Amino acid sequence: MKRIGVLGGTFDPPHIGHLLLAEYTAEVLALDTVLFVPAGVQPLKDDIRTPVDHRVEMVKRAIDGNPHFQLSRVDIDREGPHFTADTLTLLSEEYPDSMLYFLMGGDNLRNFPDWKRHKEIITQARLAVMRRSDEDVQPDMHADILPNLAERVDMVDTPLLSIWLSSTHVVERIQQGLSVRYLVPDTVLAYITENALYR
Repeated sequence: MKRIGVLGGTFDPPHIGHLLLAEYTAEVLALDTVLFVPAGVQPLKDDIRTPVDHRVEMVKRAIDGNPHFQLSRVDIDREGPHFTADTLTLLSEEYPDSMLYFLMGGDNLRNFPDWKRHKEIITQARLAVMRRSDEDVQPDMHADILPNLAERVDMVDTPLLSIWLSSTHVVERIQQGLSVRYLVPDTVLAYITENALYR
């Protein structure tokens, strides 16, 4: 059975942190593939800065050359809003003989009971929770609400990534005229420059 990671996000822009976390998690959990799933219309985020075509092209450039990384258009080629449970249902149909691992940060695990259809999500995928060294999150932290959650969670400690790089930080530096070299892949930086994004 193939083990497939699912990494969703706006990727606005994709940066080195996304790639490092995907690579690290794939190694720790022995994932065969990590799907990068750019958001089309994200119900909890209405501040997407860049049209989806640009974000898709940047993801393509960012993951090019890594045979374990793939782009998924599951949230692009359909009308929104897109909820995680719907995304996982479609991916389960697309990869029927696979185990899905939904990659998320520790902050997302902390808020997981607030997610729409959270009980459905954990029947469709395991939660691969990327935990920074300064985060106090545990698989059983919601045992009173979701008693079966802990057995569906894989904690991936990421002590080397405790300085959390964000797309917002990258955009702010671009807007301030500061360098983002080494924060995003060179191919992504070239695309941002060619298309005058984030200025």
